[in-house]
Amino acid sequence: MICSLVRMRPRWINRLPGEVRDSLSLERGEHVLAHAVTRDGSYAVATGVALHLPGPKRVPWERIEHAQWENGWLHVREVGGSAEHHLRLAEPGALPGIVQERVTATIVFSHHDTLPGGGGVRIVGRRSTSGSELRWAFVFDAGLDPADPGLLAQAEQVLENLRRQTGL
Repeated sequence: MICSLVRMRPRWINRLPGEVRDSLSLERGEHVLAHAVTRDGSYAVATGVALHLPGPKRVPWERIEHAQWENGWLHVREVGGSAEHHLRLAEPGALPGIVQERVTATIVFSHHDTLPGGGGVRIVGRRSTSGSELRWAFVFDAGLDPADPGLLAQAEQVLENLRRQTGL
């Protein structure tokens, strides 16, 4: 009989330290899915409902417009460009994949339309993990001012037409 030994890492090596878990503002029933240590020794933590960033900053998945893993960096942009976060991860583990999967899972509807004045807008409907109503966001093409009242009015009209057509 030939036996082979498989070296396995002890489970405690990948556990989130207790003091880090205690510092998070976890909601009832919110469970940690993955975590990673940044180059400066802080932690980024993914749960079923949010991404917890150093600072501390809690960003629900439906509030993340874009997340990208590139060259050791996790780049996260919040809806509407309200904030961007750039984390250099020492050991990313499963965190980048979990972030991408969770952000994508919130998208219920995505549609790009051309605006009358030129350029376009992507209208994205997202649902939180709690299953509440859809939250709508406008992502304007490069070069368009998202604060322009005229563009916002045009985008609102496109959204209204889409909602009538889809029943969302």
